[in-house]
Amino acid sequence: MERFQVVGATVVDGSGRDPAALAVTVEDGRFADVDASSAERLDATGLTMTPGLIDAHVHLGLSSPIEPQFSFRISAAEIAADIFATAGTALDAGFTTVRDTGGIDGGVVTAIAKGKVRGPRVLSCGPVQCQTGGHGYYGAEWEPTELWSSHHVPGLAALSMMAGNADELRRNVREAFRRGATFLKLCVTGGVVSHHDRLTDTQFTVEEIAVAVQEASARGTYVTVHAHNSEGIRNAVEAGALCVEHGTDLDEPTAALMAERGVALVPTFAVVEQLLHDTAGTGLGEETRGRVLGVRERMATALAVAKVAGVRIGLGSDLIGPAQARRGEELRLRAGLESPMDALVAATKTNAEILGLTDVGVIAPGRQADFVLWNGNPLEDPALFADPANAVLVVQAGRVVKDLR
Repeated sequence: MERFQVVGATVVDGSGRDPAALAVTVEDGRFADVDASSAERLDATGLTMTPGLIDAHVHLGLSSPIEPQFSFRISAAEIAADIFATAGTALDAGFTTVRDTGGIDGGVVTAIAKGKVRGPRVLSCGPVQCQTGGHGYYGAEWEPTELWSSHHVPGLAALSMMAGNADELRRNVREAFRRGATFLKLCVTGGVVSHHDRLTDTQFTVEEIAVAVQEASARGTYVTVHAHNSEGIRNAVEAGALCVEHGTDLDEPTAALMAERGVALVPTFAVVEQLLHDTAGTGLGEETRGRVLGVRERMATALAVAKVAGVRIGLGSDLIGPAQARRGEELRLRAGLESPMDALVAATKTNAEILGLTDVGVIAPGRQADFVLWNGNPLEDPALFADPANAVLVVQAGRVVKDLR
């Protein structure tokens, strides 16, 4: 359909404005403000229309059970099958754009963009940049660091690259860009899903982080950081990073600095729930569950602190392992901490801004026609976001990619 008009839906345009009963025209893959009297009509009576959702923190390359994947117990063919299945389920859940924050190689982005497999448009950092022995390393304790790259599958999966100093980090980020990265991600604190560190640890110095910022700036892009504690967040902000993932123990002075410097925050609640309730399903040991206890409550406090400070706050699920079908659970969880409208705006307009995308995120003339028709009104019942079956029609750039009507 080169031109069609959606009629009968309640439209929530992603800007934060109140829902309205509007007819929405799509022409040549974009929302259009034209006379569509002769266009094909798509009857959406009783459905709610929103922009295509955006997940700012995904790990397509971690779609297999984690520990088996990094101990050579899963074949490259199965890893590929799991990655592409997860990409398809993201689309089916209403997510037309995702930002992959570590795990896939550029070949995955290309395969999806060419339409060879179903999936959202993908922005990728390629492998995560990590300090030697820090968060993002899943080799055995006895395994020399230099063997870590043997776990990568060229063109498919490459979780992380290790650097012991600024020069090694510079070499690694240049390699990541060569392999197709469009932004960079660094781990600057310990993590929940780690074997060799604690959440209170900081990783990389300000000077080292600044090297990655310099390389990203030279290419007109930015650095985001995995960070749980305020000291690590502050190091990254002072070095020039523009986005923080997780932010579990963010304090008021650091939030104020983030707001002053225009640094965004992407909290990740869905993965916390996943690890609390189904640790084994991710392919991780039960000890991981102990590391995540208390994180949900502290992350909720950090969200409130960031809102008061005026930090721009996006939305990311951070789901890992095979169970990534209910990606919209992140909106349901956020709706409980803020409001359903706040969650939707974070997952559309705000995430588009954080990702540097000017063509998606809201339903407005001239923008790419990414939208979802929901069975019911998720602003009244945000649990609708969590069940992919409620996304009865998904359109990406004007093309129907899912239709359950």
